[in-house]
Amino acid sequence: MNLGTYLTRSARHWPDQPALVCGARVWMYRDFEERTNRLAASFSSRLGLDTGDAVGSLAWNRGELVEIEFALYKAGMPRVPINARLGRAEIEHILRDASVRMLVFDAAHRDDALAAIASAGTGCLPVLLDDELGEDFDGAASEPFGPAEAPPVTGVLSYRELVNDGRADPVAVDVGEDDAAVLNFTSGSTGKLKAAVQTFGNRLANMRKQLMSHESPPRPGMRYLACGPITHATGMGLLGGVFGGSTTYILHSWNPATFLDIVERERITSTFLVPAMLTMVLEHPDVGERDLSSLTSVRLGGAPISPRRLREAVALFGPVVAQGYGLAETTSVVAGLTSEEIANAVTDDPELLRSCGRAAYDTEIHVVDENNTELPPREIGEIVARGPDCVTRYWNDPEQSARTFRDGWVHTGDLAWMREDGYLFIVDRKKDMIISGGFNIYCTEVEAALYEHPAVNEVCVIGVPDEMWGEAVQAAVVLRAGHEPTANELIGFCAERLDRFKKPRSIDFVPELPHNRNGKIDRKAVREPYWADTARRVN
Repeated sequence: MNLGTYLTRSARHWPDQPALVCGARVWMYRDFEERTNRLAASFSSRLGLDTGDAVGSLAWNRGELVEIEFALYKAGMPRVPINARLGRAEIEHILRDASVRMLVFDAAHRDDALAAIASAGTGCLPVLLDDELGEDFDGAASEPFGPAEAPPVTGVLSYRELVNDGRADPVAVDVGEDDAAVLNFTSGSTGKLKAAVQTFGNRLANMRKQLMSHESPPRPGMRYLACGPITHATGMGLLGGVFGGSTTYILHSWNPATFLDIVERERITSTFLVPAMLTMVLEHPDVGERDLSSLTSVRLGGAPISPRRLREAVALFGPVVAQGYGLAETTSVVAGLTSEEIANAVTDDPELLRSCGRAAYDTEIHVVDENNTELPPREIGEIVARGPDCVTRYWNDPEQSARTFRDGWVHTGDLAWMREDGYLFIVDRKKDMIISGGFNIYCTEVEAALYEHPAVNEVCVIGVPDEMWGEAVQAAVVLRAGHEPTANELIGFCAERLDRFKKPRSIDFVPELPHNRNGKIDRKAVREPYWADTARRVN
């Protein structure tokens, strides 16, 4: 098998249709096919890379990252997408752990990339992405993250030359479904970078899910806006999009104003947003004046989202909002709420707005106890999942693999309960659960209650040290502009909606909350100051 053949097929079917748009650059399917063939050929003929050799990428969003993805599919080489916000030590760790043979990077990451390559000492080949970005959609400077042009560096290969020097003949190295396609390095909730090994079979299963979806399945004329890092969740739809002949628009960096501009001007039909992005769009002063009617699908995921935010999203975009749940270890969404389900929940089933949905297509999901016994409806346990898109191991980490992947099931570390009709309700991460006076308290439940208050813009609930109860419920709250509630007002608001022992004991008002590299609220960073002087940390 070879996933790159799906691009070859689309280039034959729709040669003069746009496959990618990034800034002022447009890749027609014919051009996209030729450039990826040339790049794949250069990997082997010029650089001497073999099937199975890992190739890394380190750059802010740009179309060349998609070229690299499909060239590696064609060459049968594992891709190692590196989060563009990682530091040198973490980059070095990835290069060494994955035995990366070549690293492609942009000018903004040149110094970090070269330093990490030197420190890793693995003989990794450095390749610099040349400046071909052009102007952005709104005519702004093309590269908002770093210098537009980098001075020449001795020993660094030119990406442009690799593309130009390769042969244009089709490339399609035969690989097995169990061979590694992507080494997806994730810290999860442990803080330690480890790579979920996503196989070619996993990626193929993910593509099938996209094509089966009734939420704007990829097809010619569909215009998908990739807002977040395409090396991660935002880019999971690229393979399905290419198969279906759709067009992907890529944002260099996230900005809610630019998002609104592009959706309106380019008549975008679908997009994916994490909750933090959605909040910024909802809070933008001009959002009510924009024509967003072209959108037929707005997918949400990457972090928990409150019922209030879902209602606001439906009010803004219409009945086109869908939600998904997945993780690096499952390659793609394993549970989801359709736009129809969310729209109906707004009017008829408010409890459902707290759900992440039902098992998606050929995925199985159970909620189990500590003995891996499936629990009856409405009892809280750990989510486990299995299916053709589920990963079976971590790279070079047999101990963690044995804990996470057992008997064909992915143990997610997420606690949830399941309704009688199969809808899944996540309550917390195992490690984030607060134990106060012997009672289990789930942070997300308290956060959902606080989000219902009109003054609350963003919130993070944590457990803090308490001499009597072990832990007490603490909330850090970012207020909406123009609102000044007291802490007691918000605590009383929660007391009306939660069991008494679940309400926050105290609330701190903060100007902003820390977010991790993937846009999620960094609960560990919020918790840290409260436990800094405590010898025993419950979590």
